[in-house]
Amino acid sequence: MEKKRFIKDRKKEETLVLAVGFGLLLLLLLIYHFMDKDKNEVRKGTGDQVKTARVVANGDILYHDILYTSARKSDGSYDFNPYFEYAKEWISKADLAIGDFEGTISADFPLGGYPLFNAPPAAAQSMKDTGYDVVDLAHNHILDSQLSGALNTVKTFNDLGLDTIGIYKKNRAKEGILIKTVNGIKIAILGYAYGYNGMEANLTKKERAAHLSNLNQKKIKAELKEAEKKADVTIVMPQMGTEYALEPTGEQKTLYHKMVKWGADVIFGGHPHVAEPSETLKKDGEKKFIIYSMGNFISNQSYENLQNYWTERGLLMDVTFEKKAGKTAIKTVKAHPTMVWSWGKGEVGAEGYEYKDYRVLILEDFIKGGKYRHKLDDAMKAKADTAYREMTDLVDLKW
Repeated sequence: MEKKRFIKDRKKEETLVLAVGFGLLLLLLLIYHFMDKDKNEVRKGTGDQVKTARVVANGDILYHDILYTSARKSDGSYDFNPYFEYAKEWISKADLAIGDFEGTISADFPLGGYPLFNAPPAAAQSMKDTGYDVVDLAHNHILDSQLSGALNTVKTFNDLGLDTIGIYKKNRAKEGILIKTVNGIKIAILGYAYGYNGMEANLTKKERAAHLSNLNQKKIKAELKEAEKKADVTIVMPQMGTEYALEPTGEQKTLYHKMVKWGADVIFGGHPHVAEPSETLKKDGEKKFIIYSMGNFISNQSYENLQNYWTERGLLMDVTFEKKAGKTAIKTVKAHPTMVWSWGKGEVGAEGYEYKDYRVLILEDFIKGGKYRHKLDDAMKAKADTAYREMTDLVDLKW
């Protein structure tokens, strides 16, 4: 009798152990299922997450002769980095920075400012050190050192790891357009020049077609259509308009609107050496943006030289793109007024003029409440305040 009871109890224990084991196994399977589900949801969320890319761009980096002679050191080398001391943090912190270098870099020609701009290679190095990623070479001075100088300018920047637009190395028809992938967003960047100060006459027809990026509307339309297919957004940097005019011409307005129609999302205009107003427009329900001219970023076109305050002012444009659910749009647009601050060094060079020091000021840092306000004397504070106010009014940004 005891033996039967023992056997019966043993079977109950075994059944209980099996039940508990099965329950634990079922629990583990359920835990694994939900953990795997969570992982899948995380992976799915990562693919659908919102992506952003902040792009900054500025107008003319224009090295008149006094800018490079003043940057020359005792050993004969050049250092332009101090000129961008206050701009560097703005440019380097962007996801993509585009600068307009108006000139050439060629050892085969003498250094020079107006009318034939040719700067030392250190000018390119300073743009690299400041944080630029792309250099716009679509401008009327790019042939100042002939075609060889233009191609050497491209090479100089490319060797430093900076991309260029506006001049093609071998064949415009085959090289394609520049597309930068920034935080998962494909950004096409194109540049076009209205002309080349007659220097294009030194090129053959074949060379002009192969290397230059002019305002041929048929080609522009085709390239913008190509960019629209290959990239998420397209930035265009056209150079045209009337020098020193604070309003765009009818031609600018007409062509820039066509560019938007053909696929441009943002247009950063240049050439007038002064800033011009902005415009926000809609295409297929989405906002697009035009700044007709960003003005000068650094040059020697000061008020003292030209009796024109606008030529010593410019813009650092600041655009953020947002991509979600496979669609990319402009999220924010800002225009940061800039100004060139220069002062004499107290040293007269062999050229017969006093050397100067230069700084590009992002005026938000120098107006009341700005972190560098204390760097200015009272006269410069008043000048910075006026420049910021008048530039803001001129640009009239409505986003």
